[in-house]
Amino acid sequence: MNISTQPIIRQQVSLKSANTFGLDVTAAFQVEITRPDDLLRVMDSEAYQNHPHYILGGGSNVLFAEDYPGLVIKNSIPDISVVSEDDREVIIKAGAGVIWDELVLFSLDQDWGGLENLSMIPGRTGAAPIQNIGAYGVELEQVFVSLEAISLKTGETGRFDKPQCRFGYRDSVFKSGEQHSWVITSVTLRLDKQPQIQIDYGNLREVLARSGITKPTIHDVSRAVREIRSSKLPDPAVIGNAGSFFKNPVIARSRFTELQQEYSDIPGFAVDGQRVKVPAAWLIDRCGFRGKRAGDAGIHERHALILVNYGKATGKQLITLAMEVKNGVFDQFGITLESEVNIIGASIPNIV
Repeated sequence: MNISTQPIIRQQVSLKSANTFGLDVTAAFQVEITRPDDLLRVMDSEAYQNHPHYILGGGSNVLFAEDYPGLVIKNSIPDISVVSEDDREVIIKAGAGVIWDELVLFSLDQDWGGLENLSMIPGRTGAAPIQNIGAYGVELEQVFVSLEAISLKTGETGRFDKPQCRFGYRDSVFKSGEQHSWVITSVTLRLDKQPQIQIDYGNLREVLARSGITKPTIHDVSRAVREIRSSKLPDPAVIGNAGSFFKNPVIARSRFTELQQEYSDIPGFAVDGQRVKVPAAWLIDRCGFRGKRAGDAGIHERHALILVNYGKATGKQLITLAMEVKNGVFDQFGITLESEVNIIGASIPNIV
């Protein structure tokens, strides 16, 4: 018989191992949930009702500016299951606490396509639709079916399909406004048994060709993505970071044409007939920030888009450096960078 137990709420808990920046911050209260019902019980607690709260997954997309004065709820809801399948596709459901790359590896083990380009993205599955994660020409919304979430206001469970999520570039309805009060508990995806390979973004095709692969499988694509990411991105276990710190800005095509007159090598990717996406890493690198260091806060020497903690940096020091980068890019290019990382703190500069 499965007897439900009350989640244990702890006090004055270090979050250093719970955020990939490795910032030495403390939460006044912390609790881990492993089932949706746990959240409902936590919502009845004094720590929840009388203090601010923050939902934390893998901690790979967050920067704490300071100690957190409220309740940090660690979402660790597990399990992957098959909802339905036929000869062409399979619908799977994953708990919000499932590590994203474990879900990718699970799909690859079954020869189901759709997630291979998203290999090695850090974080938990519950964060994937919030950010509409993407890499190498693929975004989550392309395989997304629906999600389940619990309202922090009413305790009711809701289902959100793709239109209701209002996906955008690294954006969704869950990042702001009323929908910010929902906690995602599971995500449902549609994967292909006869996948269409996508290798036209970045240097995927080049890496595959170097290995003599002319007709790549989803496994080949995943291995190529992992090779590229490993060569470019620092391991958070070795040096604290949260991956790409800024979004790639989308600007008007007319403005991009103007910039081409001054910077003939500026890269751009068409979003539609009127807009162009410019790599933030190129802008930051061109401003001379790559490799810059201020104490233990720095810009990675191999990838200008990644802020790093060399050991004892504080959240505020990283934010100060991010502001310097944002201001430098605006001064040189007239382009405003937006943070991809969630900044948590009581009084922080506006860099989002």
